[in-house]
Amino acid sequence: MFAIYKKELKQYFHSMIGFVFLAFFIAIIGIYTWANNFYGKVGNFETTLSSSTFLFVLLIPILTMRVLAEEKHQKTDQLLYTAPISIGRVIIGKYLALITLFGSGVLFVGLYPLLLRHYGPDSVQLAPAYSALIGFFLLGAAYIAIGTFISSLTESQPIAAVVSFLVLLMSVLVSSIAGALPSDKLSQAAILSVVWIIVAAVAYYMMHNITVAVILAVLGEAAIWIIYAVKSSLYEGIVADILNCAALSSKFDDFTLGVLKYDVIVYYVSVAFLFVFLTIQSIRKKRYN
Repeated sequence: MFAIYKKELKQYFHSMIGFVFLAFFIAIIGIYTWANNFYGKVGNFETTLSSSTFLFVLLIPILTMRVLAEEKHQKTDQLLYTAPISIGRVIIGKYLALITLFGSGVLFVGLYPLLLRHYGPDSVQLAPAYSALIGFFLLGAAYIAIGTFISSLTESQPIAAVVSFLVLLMSVLVSSIAGALPSDKLSQAAILSVVWIIVAAVAYYMMHNITVAVILAVLGEAAIWIIYAVKSSLYEGIVADILNCAALSSKFDDFTLGVLKYDVIVYYVSVAFLFVFLTIQSIRKKRYN
């Protein structure tokens, strides 16, 4: 795993992707820091980070699009399937290389509050600033795991980048979308029904087993409508609640208060773990097909 990690990390800097990512990442947050904290004379660095979370939607797809899609395109993915180490170790090595690259940028940005502090001890509060920075890193780690999973589903880097962009954008807009959906119980049940069909379709795409996909779809649809018939009150606001759980960036606001909420930390770590696990399963499926 360590050999994969070192190989991937070297590739990011040999291909200039690493330098370009870090340059844009540091420069854009630097511009926001200058605009909000220096020019705007605001001491809240956590506000600057909150405004900069849109960077993930733009930069993470570019960073992750090649991690597995390029392997497929160049047909070097066969080396993954025949490697003497497990698929899980290969994927984790690749993911950790991405996290290291991203973490390097976050560490550099961590100097900004200290620079602001130079202008006066009361110019910035370090506790909420670094609490927000930890949340910023965890949010990025979750997004990188999502982008890595999407890259494992295609051999086209542009497709991987576009799909990742759309998925991350949806995760930002999902709270607004939830508020615009009809709130009556029947509509909520109908929306869940459509979503479950999509889940079954994704399951079929990943497993290529029509029997399992059909059984999954039928059981899920039956459960949705049986529950609706027995106790429809359970569907009050259920779609909004589910969508809000998928709004990763909305959880970041908790870190700007200067308090490390363990439930949010566990949430981000769980999202990252889930999508790394799904990536491993996606590659394993292709290995045995």
